[in-house]
This record gives sequence, C-alpha cells and structure tokens, in this order.
Amino acid sequence: MKKRILYNIILVLAGCFLYLTGLPQSAPAEDENIPYLVTFGGNSDKSWGDDDFCQIFFFSVPKTNKTPFYIRIFDPDIGGEIDEQKGEFNTVVKFSVYGGKGVWSEEDAKSVDPIGNYESGNLLDSKSFDNDPRYDQKWYTFGPFNALEGEFSDKLGSYIFKVIAKGISGDDGNLYRYFMSTDKQENKSIEGGNVFTYEYTFRLSNNQNNVSQIYPYLDDKVTSVMIMNYDWDDDGFIRAVSVAKRGELCQISEDGKWSTNELPITAEERNTSMEIQFIKNRAKLVKNNNVVVIVQNQYGESLPFYVIPIGGIPVYNPALRMRAVEKK
Repeated sequence: MKKRILYNIILVLAGCFLYLTGLPQSAPAEDENIPYLVTFGGNSDKSWGDDDFCQIFFFSVPKTNKTPFYIRIFDPDIGGEIDEQKGEFNTVVKFSVYGGKGVWSEEDAKSVDPIGNYESGNLLDSKSFDNDPRYDQKWYTFGPFNALEGEFSDKLGSYIFKVIAKGISGDDGNLYRYFMSTDKQENKSIEGGNVFTYEYTFRLSNNQNNVSQIYPYLDDKVTSVMIMNYDWDDDGFIRAVSVAKRGELCQISEDGKWSTNELPITAEERNTSMEIQFIKNRAKLVKNNNVVVIVQNQYGESLPFYVIPIGGIPVYNPALRMRAVEKK
C-alpha cells in the first residue's frame, strides 16, 4: 500500500514537472509511446486507418516568450523505410503553417473534418513533399517565427499557430513527427509551450508489450464524453483512466469503421486530463496499425489532446471514485 501511494506521488510530481517546464514539445510526445503521426495521400483507401487524409495540430507559445522559434518535421517525405507504401511511392503531402487572427478561434479550425474555413488565419509558410530522399529520416524546419505572428488567446494565455498536413494525391501513408524548437538545427523546447490537436491520427507500435496513451483535457463544462476510435483492427483494447476512473473499457472499432463510447464525467474529473490507453493484442501481432481518436463533450464539441497533459498525468484516486458513487 505504501509503495502504491509513493508511486502515485511520483507520477503526480512527474506530470507537474512536465507541465511547468514544458518539456518536450514534440508530437507525438515521448511519454505517449506513439512512434509517428500518419497522414495518407488524398487518393488512399480510408480503411488503411486515415478517415480524411488531413491532420491539424496547434502550437502554443507563451506570451512571455520573446525569442524566435521553429516548427520542425521529422521525415516529411513519403518514401523510405518509415512510410507506409502501397505499390510504388506516388504520394504528395503538403505541410502548411498558419498564424494570425482566426487561426484557432475560428470554429472550423477546431473541427475534426477538413471542411469550411479550417485553413483560417494567415499562411506563413508551406511546402509539399513527395518521395524525396533528401528528407528521408531527416528534419525539415519551418521558421523562424515570432510569437506575435500567432493568434493571442486570453483563455490559453499564449499565442497559437497551426500546422495542417494534407494528403494532396497518391495512396501511401506519410509517417512523421513534429517538434517546436528554439533552435533551427536542434530540438530545444520553449519553456511553457505546448502542442495539441482535436483529432489524433497515429501509428501504433508493433511491439506487443507497448502501451500508448493520449491525454484529452476535460474543462469545467464537461459532464460526459464521447470517445470515438476509427479502424482499430482488433489490435487489443482501449481504456479510459482519470482521477475517478480506474480503467473504463471502450468498445473498439472494426476495419474502416467508427466506434463510439459515452462516459459520464464527475465534478472531480473536470479541469483535469484524462488518459486514453491503447493496449496491444498480445495473442496476435497486428502490424502497422493506424488509428484515429476523437473525444467530444455532451455538446458535440471536440476536446483538445495536449502532448503535455494539463495538470499532469491523471492518477486514479479511489476516494474520489467513492465520493462520486455516493453522490449518485
């Protein structure tokens, strides 16, 4: 019992440390245990694990930051060992960086579907990548950018930038990672920075012992959540953990289909992060599995996944769970 309490304390302190220091600002984050983000070409089959061939990430730069910064992409090309090949590599994916008014406050920008004015804001830079060995397993850097080029949010207390990865053509899968850095050549984090998205499309590890996790933030309005997963392919199981949930199992999706799970949220869980865990199938190996995850509140509004969980990694507290049961 004492060991368990000590373990919980260590987890909380570790989460708080990450939140306060803002290290690291990579997407996926190292602690998420996810190897790559994935975006397929615009002519791809959706059953390969990408429902819309578009992925939007937001980069949060604290207003106290006075130095230029860069947004770096690892392996942006579509070719080589990392990417998912369908016949000959024939895919083009475009990465675009946006700032300015409306980049995040525009509701379409937070939509989980690339429709309407989701490309809102000022286009600061963009580049399309194909099968180009110059960028295979190497970093490409956008910038420098000044924080003032972003959209300031009083709610978040930071300047927001947006990166859209969009499959233009072809049918291969582009696997890549982001890093927000103060250095053009190296990955050096911005103190207090963070990265988030509203629809997480990623590759699961091929290691059956690995457990991946992502962290949606439950604000003060949330009374229930809809956890949706796409194209799980019988790759184990998914469960939700919070300060009041020890591990609620979620229904998993079939090939090329969505599955939706509704869970109530208690007062104790509001203004905290939830952890969604992805636990691999140990009975059989499902290789190169791509999955999409969305979490929405009771109003159908999508909740953000932060790579550095707000308030730290959630630790289940049996006392809070008991209190929630008593309130019922």
